[in-house]
Amino acid sequence: VQLQASGGGLVQAGGSLRLSCAASGFTSDDYSIGWFREAPGKEREGVACISRSDGMTFYRDSVKGRLTISSDNAKNTVYLQMNNLKPEDTAVYYCAADVSDHKALYLREYDYWGQGTQVTVSS
Repeated sequence: VQLQASGGGLVQAGGSLRLSCAASGFTSDDYSIGWFREAPGKEREGVACISRSDGMTFYRDSVKGRLTISSDNAKNTVYLQMNNLKPEDTAVYYCAADVSDHKALYLREYDYWGQGTQVTVSS
């Protein structure tokens, strides 16, 4: 399994970014893709995830209404649309795959990780 995250950048508070995660190498559709972030000095935390098998999504409470996860199964790509960004959203964002499809944001349940993409939100 390979995951390639992209789309990070520098944006002003209130702005938007769309992250992409290109995924490959899966042997079935029973998996979830999650987005996680790690800010300096803080632990990595789950932001949102989506199940390939049924499209179910799950969000961290603090991002509900601002961040939206979606997938284009034909392109094997998962997106994270981030609107109304805040300085506290600044972090390295990672996409990861859970091949047991737990449909949750527990780090320990994710088996494969992509490289991170930096998101910086200026005030």
